[in-house]
Amino acid sequence: MKWQSLLRVAFKSIAKNKMRSLLTMLGIIIGVAAVITMVAIGAGAQQQIQQQINSLGTNLIIVFPGASRQGGVSMGGGTGTRLSIEDVEKLKREAQLLTGVSPIVRAGVQAVGGIGNWNTSAQGVAVDYLEIRQWPLVSGEFFTSADVRGQAKVCVIGQTIVTNLFPDQDPVGQQLRLRNVPFRIIGVLAEKGQSAAGLDQDDAILVPYTTALYRLSGWRFIQQILCSAVAEDQLTAAQEEIRTLLREAHKLQEGDDDDFTIRNQTDLASAAQETTRIMTLLLASIASVSLLVGGIGIMNIMLVSVTERTREIGIRMAIGARGSDILVQFLVEAVALSLSGGVLGIGAGFLGRYLVVAFSDWSPVISIPTVFLAFGFSGAVGIFFGFYPARKAASLNPIEALRYE
Repeated sequence: MKWQSLLRVAFKSIAKNKMRSLLTMLGIIIGVAAVITMVAIGAGAQQQIQQQINSLGTNLIIVFPGASRQGGVSMGGGTGTRLSIEDVEKLKREAQLLTGVSPIVRAGVQAVGGIGNWNTSAQGVAVDYLEIRQWPLVSGEFFTSADVRGQAKVCVIGQTIVTNLFPDQDPVGQQLRLRNVPFRIIGVLAEKGQSAAGLDQDDAILVPYTTALYRLSGWRFIQQILCSAVAEDQLTAAQEEIRTLLREAHKLQEGDDDDFTIRNQTDLASAAQETTRIMTLLLASIASVSLLVGGIGIMNIMLVSVTERTREIGIRMAIGARGSDILVQFLVEAVALSLSGGVLGIGAGFLGRYLVVAFSDWSPVISIPTVFLAFGFSGAVGIFFGFYPARKAASLNPIEALRYE
């Protein structure tokens, strides 16, 4: 029998019992739709995380303090106090693979100005900070090296501060009090959005780091050092250069552990992406169970079909059809049933993505390879679960099949 004839007979059989065929395909439809939607959600999450990582800056390297110890007990990473302004100056002066270096000095403050007050944190940074973070201004200007040297009481604010304290007005030139210290607003940052950790990056007040150290924080150490490598392919080399310079600055001997930790943008992205990838695989695996359930449904209905069409099978064999012809006929019907469910499942998957976008903040990303993979898997399910009924039909005795009522 020609393939055209096989397909025509297969779809004629499916159309003969529309409701039964639709119910049989339901498991495949749900399975394909679920796989496409779940993988799309995972891909969207990965893309969103990558965008948030990229929003941190270009070729970013972050230096954290090491762990402090009390009574022989480690207090955890980031609790040390060994990072200093001298470290920052040494990196600026001697590093060859860095385009920018900025300390980070944080101080919790109650910002008072405009129409009220807002609890936030001020960050003391250097003039390289905006270049490192790739963070443009929408109005005003950034502070200068002279402002840093003179501990100037000037600040640049984020969009969250503007929204809560200076709505419907230009904050540039106005006053903002931080810990009862008056600051003049000289610039407004562009909107940045959430970080990969879910923090609001726009809830920011930037001041010269010298001002933060001596007027706001009360500390003489810094919490972080941000650096920008000259190129992405130089991140590892730049990290090693930073490590060498800081060990020299801290007078660490060979064999001594580092009293600081260095992380780069790729490390942050890889950790977040790996977590999301595992979650996506887990969701897709759970969704794939529906495909197996759908395959069992197809096998069940094909066995019923073999029983119903036993006499027809006997007639075909009596007029010359071989067992292999009968097997291929029923196998094609099973695959056609499964692939029809796959096509409808793809449509349902796109509908599922639309609903997720409409009713949540997620932005699922459907990839063409995922669609083809789900469609191909639905066909494989049809072959696997359709083979046993097809083989049973092919092994019928023609004489007994003709006698079947």
